[in-house]
Amino acid sequence: MRARDKAAVSALRAALAVLDNAEAVPVEEAVHRAAALEQSPVGAGATEAARRELSERGVVALVRAEAAERLDAAAQLTAPAYAERAARLRAEAAVLRRFLDGPDAA
Repeated sequence: MRARDKAAVSALRAALAVLDNAEAVPVEEAVHRAAALEQSPVGAGATEAARRELSERGVVALVRAEAAERLDAAAQLTAPAYAERAARLRAEAAVLRRFLDGPDAA
């Protein structure tokens, strides 16, 4: 049970990081602010950069790509010494796919 939880936590953390990176705006696209102190923004969140909004389809595509990446990596780990790592990658991929497809699919 604990190994399964570790795989779920690892997979979901990685998926959240991928989504967070996809929402980031490149520095070139960020709004440049004036350098003068009197023109600087004030208040909570004033220094936050605008984020991209991902569509539901975009989120699903990114999470499916993460699952596929894990399955591809597991397929490449054919040596017996990597069997445990390959099993963990397959478990992480299963968590991501179950998250997308629902608990009844698998």
